Amino acid sequence: MRTERILTRLDRVFARLDREPERPAHIDMPRMSRHRVALFAGTLSFYVAIVWLVVITSWLVRLDWQVMFFRPYQQWSGIHWFVDYYVVLGQRGPTAVMVAAWLGWRSWRQHTLRPLLTLAASLLLLNITVGAAKIGMGRLGPHYATSIGANEMGLGGDIFPSGHTANAVVTWGILAYLASTPRARRWLSAVSAVTSLGVGMATVYLGTHWLSDVLLGWTAGLLIMLALPWCEPLIARAEIAILDLRDRRRARRAGTAPLPVPATPVTAPILLKPRAAADQEAPAARDTTTAARSPRAPIYLAPGPHGMRSERAPVTPVGSRRPPHPDRLPRGTAASAARPLTGG
Repeated sequence: MRTERILTRLDRVFARLDREPERPAHIDMPRMSRHRVALFAGTLSFYVAIVWLVVITSWLVRLDWQVMFFRPYQQWSGIHWFVDYYVVLGQRGPTAVMVAAWLGWRSWRQHTLRPLLTLAASLLLLNITVGAAKIGMGRLGPHYATSIGANEMGLGGDIFPSGHTANAVVTWGILAYLASTPRARRWLSAVSAVTSLGVGMATVYLGTHWLSDVLLGWTAGLLIMLALPWCEPLIARAEIAILDLRDRRRARRAGTAPLPVPATPVTAPILLKPRAAADQEAPAARDTTTAARSPRAPIYLAPGPHGMRSERAPVTPVGSRRPPHPDRLPRGTAASAARPLTGG
C-alpha cells in the first residue's frame, strides 16, 4: 500500500524558500512618507522633553528615586535568575550576532546585500547617537548615585539613555523593517516592541538604569528606526559598489578580463548616397572613408558648377565605349569589303 508523506510546516517553509532563489519582486523599501515624518518629529519632541525634565530635576527624577528605593530585585527575588538571562536580549554583541546570522542567510537566499547593509547602517546610527548622548550628559546610574533627589547629570556616567533598551528596539525592530509582507511586518513589530519593553523593565528591575533612562532609550531606538528610509539611497549605492568590486575581483582571478583589441582598418562597402547627404558629412569622416576605399578609375565630369542631374549638359566620352578586340577592325577599312557575304 502506497502512502504519501504528510508535509510539515517546516517542509512547506523550505519548499517555499527553494522556489524563491532570487530577491522577490514584491519586496518594497519603506519610504519617508508624511506620516513617517510626522512620527519622527513627534518622537524627537518627546526625546527633547524627557531630557529637559531630567535636567530641571522635575517629577520624573523624583519618580526615578522612588522606583530605586522600592528595589524591585528584592521585592520579587524569585525571578532574578530569569531577568539575568532575559536582559541579554538587549546586549549589542549577542543580539547583533544572532540577527546578522539570520539576515546574512536571507541575503544569500535573495542575492542582495540590503539586509546586512541596513543592519550595519542602523547599528552605526545607534552607536553614534546613543554614544554621543551618553558621553555628553554623563549621568550616573542608581548604584553610583551621590545625592538623593539629584538628577546625577554631568558626573561622568554613561547610562542616559539606556543602551540596552535602544539596542533592543533597533536590533529586533530591523527584522520588522525588512519584512517582506505587511502581515509579517505587523507581527514582527509587535514582537520587537514587547521584547524591547521587557529589556527596559529588566534593567530597571536589576537597578542598573533609572526609569527615565529606559524611556529615553526607547525613544532613541524609535528615532533610528523612523529615520532609516533616509539611508536607503546610500544603502543602495553601497550595495552596487560592493557587488561591482566583487565582480571585478572574480574576473581578475579567473583571468577573464577583456583585453584591448587593436583597431584594424576594415574596408566598408561603397554605398551610393544623395549628394545633399554627402555634403553634410564631416571632413574627418570623408578622409577616413576615402582612405578605406579601394582605388578606382577617375570620373570625368563636365566643367563648371555641378547642378542637378537634369540640368547637366550631356558629356560625350572620348573614344569608343566598346572594349578592344584583336579581330575587330575599324569601319571603313579594306578588310570590311573583303568580308564574305552569307545568305542568298
